[in-house]
Amino acid sequence: MGWTDLLQQAAGALGVDGGQSFEQAAREAAPGALGQGLADAFRSGQTAPFSEMVGQLFGQSNGTQQAGMLNELLALVGPAVLSQAAGGALGSVMAPGATQVSAEQAGQLTPEQVQAIAAHAEQAHPGVVERLGHFYAEHPTLVKTLGSAALAIALARLKERQQG
Repeated sequence: MGWTDLLQQAAGALGVDGGQSFEQAAREAAPGALGQGLADAFRSGQTAPFSEMVGQLFGQSNGTQQAGMLNELLALVGPAVLSQAAGGALGSVMAPGATQVSAEQAGQLTPEQVQAIAAHAEQAHPGVVERLGHFYAEHPTLVKTLGSAALAIALARLKERQQG
């Protein structure tokens, strides 16, 4: 059974259908359930590594989403820790003493740099995966860019939580 089949099966079990299944499930999910499902997909051995998926999402995001994600990391891990990651890329766009980045500053980073920042953040604080799962749960259209494997895992975990 392929990932598309799993995605359709999970969507069917949730009572949703077709290409809009993930977005519909996201709208109907209990608060936090979709975020945890995404965190499970981020951790899964059946998807790309967490940092790679975050870099991919960053590359597909608009400036506001990019800044929002980076600010989630900064709030959890701290600017002192993250400013050293990716060869100091984040530190080079932030003003001295700043604790947040703007959309303009976030746009100066590449997805590869953000991938390295996410990997560093994950090592520094294990709660990063959940935090970004919940952040991206608020952006289901963006999450669809991760592909069917991640969506199938997120939907399957969402279904398990709804049934449990």
